[in-house]
Amino acid sequence: MSSQPNPQLESDPTQALLDMLDLSDGGGVRTLEDIFVGQTISSPRGSVYGGQVMAQAVTAAMRTVEEDRQIHSMHGYFLRAGDIHEPITFGVERMRDGRSFSTRRVHAYQFGAPILSGIFSFQTASEGLEHQDTCPKGMPDPESLPTAQELLGHIDLPQARAIAKERPFDIRYITPAIYLKPDDREEPFNAVWVRTHRQLPDDPRIHQAALAYVSDYVMLEPALRRHGKSWIEEGMTIASLDHAMWWHRPARADEWLLYVQASPSASGARALGEGRMFDRDGNLVATTMQEGMVRLPEFRSGS
Repeated sequence: MSSQPNPQLESDPTQALLDMLDLSDGGGVRTLEDIFVGQTISSPRGSVYGGQVMAQAVTAAMRTVEEDRQIHSMHGYFLRAGDIHEPITFGVERMRDGRSFSTRRVHAYQFGAPILSGIFSFQTASEGLEHQDTCPKGMPDPESLPTAQELLGHIDLPQARAIAKERPFDIRYITPAIYLKPDDREEPFNAVWVRTHRQLPDDPRIHQAALAYVSDYVMLEPALRRHGKSWIEEGMTIASLDHAMWWHRPARADEWLLYVQASPSASGARALGEGRMFDRDGNLVATTMQEGMVRLPEFRSGS
């Protein structure tokens, strides 16, 4: 694995995000599925970031639905680690098109095997009941918080460089960042502000897919915080198992969103995370849930 910087990502990671979401149509191939092909944003870990596969799967599903039907939910399972050196093929099955709702099943394939399987639901605009959770109060403005570049830019390691310079999103921590050390408060709560580094096109589908991309970054952090762990915990193995997301209201991914997460449970080497995204006007724009595998050396048999 190369430890050299990626000049393209460092110069314009937002454009790298847009290029990643610009799926090809697979040469017009179609059997029972519509076929699309996507490329990978480089990763120092050697495996594909789960949020990327979800965002591309969302995009593939969107390409088979009329534009007046907006995505409102997805439920996906991560089945295998993705290889960053190989393109990803997305097969979309058109399961149902009703009067108001459309449903799609998407498989993401590499080497002939699925790495993600998900169900995606779309709806035409409708009126009905309205209520939402209240946005947390007293959060500092994102402009007052340090950037990842300020926290990690001085560290000459591939992982630190990727976080500081190559991520398409500017992520600013309200709770203390646990890149390098644990949060001593040991509370199962995490809060960040997120937005892309520069403006995105006005297409709402790009923003919806981009929110799926960023939603996976910090979902399991509340569980790590609760048990005094950081991302550099020696011998720790962590991987997303599944991910669900609900889009409630329109939002732009290039404007600051408050993303708060909690972990209601951890057991059996699995941790559950739940998250909520609010815009700066306090509107709840999305909700996320994820279960992940978290294995620590002190719990392994024979250790």
